[in-house]
Amino acid sequence: MKPRLEPRPPVTRDWTGDAQYFEYTSAADPLVPKVPFSVFPASEHESGPTREIVWDLSGHLATDWQATAPGLLASFLCICANESLKTRAHASSQMFYVIRGKGTTTSHHGELAWSRGDLFVIPGGIELAHRASEGSALYAVSDEPLLRFLGADPREERFRPTLYTAAAMQAELAKVNSEPDAGTRNRNGVLLANTAAPLTKTLTHSLWSLFNELPAGVVQKPHRHNSVALDLCIAAAPGTYTLIGESLDAQGRIVDGRRMDWKAGAAFTTPPGLWHSHHNETKQNALVLPVQDAGLHTWLRTLDIRFS
Repeated sequence: MKPRLEPRPPVTRDWTGDAQYFEYTSAADPLVPKVPFSVFPASEHESGPTREIVWDLSGHLATDWQATAPGLLASFLCICANESLKTRAHASSQMFYVIRGKGTTTSHHGELAWSRGDLFVIPGGIELAHRASEGSALYAVSDEPLLRFLGADPREERFRPTLYTAAAMQAELAKVNSEPDAGTRNRNGVLLANTAAPLTKTLTHSLWSLFNELPAGVVQKPHRHNSVALDLCIAAAPGTYTLIGESLDAQGRIVDGRRMDWKAGAAFTTPPGLWHSHHNETKQNALVLPVQDAGLHTWLRTLDIRFS
């Protein structure tokens, strides 16, 4: 007969050890680090070997994971001709814009061909193999920091891979800017939407993007929102810039604005809640591609977009 095993006593633990208490007015709006003003220069991707260059501002945001904003991570993919680069984002959504070059991205969904000016989105959490047939650079943005914060895994694909060709985006842009009221709008751009996000009308369920033209000699008036924008300049001449500030004067102009000059192939941050206006003091039309976490904010009813 086997000896009878006595039950082990339960492991004791102090379940109160992590509890904290604060007086309400002292902690109702804690001072978390602000999203910094930052520029991701084009020089990062203009030369060098095949690699991914991450725009990591985690030191400013006090996170233990790479992040460009609390819910967004951006990078440049630099791929030499006839070479490949594999990526795998711990994210639910990822967007790629082709700054230059031509190639393909392969996953279990199949092969997606891309060329300069194209934009595409693919669900995160899967391995992607990017191959360039000529020297290429892609701008990539995902919601990886959001999932890291939640301690979540990307287990469900919420949308299908979707391609927005350069020709289609340019045609839609020309269409909306030929309408009679185009000159009075706050922005002269086309929102890039997806059938998988019918209520938010966004690029994916979490990401938002606008293909925005800033015509020569035009000022696009200020607006503000609670989402963070990571703005990629596609094309601009010197004298094109964004002003960002906390308040407006009586004429609706930004007071003591921080100037972010546009340079093709470079990106910059627009922190949440700040007024921002776009200025083109040149004779050349400019293009900018902001990518935001506005899909999430729209779903949560926290976007709070306002116009001057």
